[in-house]
Amino acid sequence: MEIHGGTCTRDPRDDVDDVHEPVSPAEFDAGFTADMPRLRRRLLALTGNPHDADDLLQETYLRLSRRARARNLTPQQHPYAYTCTVALNLLRDSWLHPSRRERTTDRLPEAGWDGGLGSYEASATALALLSVLSPKEAAAVILVDLEGLTHDTAGERLGAHRGTVQRNRMRALAKMRAALAG
Repeated sequence: MEIHGGTCTRDPRDDVDDVHEPVSPAEFDAGFTADMPRLRRRLLALTGNPHDADDLLQETYLRLSRRARARNLTPQQHPYAYTCTVALNLLRDSWLHPSRRERTTDRLPEAGWDGGLGSYEASATALALLSVLSPKEAAAVILVDLEGLTHDTAGERLGAHRGTVQRNRMRALAKMRAALAG
């Protein structure tokens, strides 16, 4: 309070009744849920894509709910306008920093380097599976499935009929499936 020429003027900073308690997480959730359909329509009009609008709506919720849960979100006179401002700032950020946006492509990502561990595990598993087979069954699997030979060519190499190679291979695959399942 200041005194000027015998009169008192009130300083608004002295008013302790104007200090508001932070918004509780439950109050924030209720308010955001009520404004969500309206906000989504606005974001959809701005982005033109329902997926982008939903992503932006979710990011807005996460940004504001973090503040509400940390108890440092103050009550707003116009909560919808405040929420829109946060959403628009997030949208503007995505325009200003396109590297932060998700990019679609028709190429698969490169395989990660595991130091050869994946190759070693595959070899160890294959050897363990081949060890449960008879020598004829293992030979049929190796020639047909691993080397890519036809049943006829594998039969010629093994000195057996193509039907015998096929039958040995089918038995072998059944044993390998059983070993993997059990």
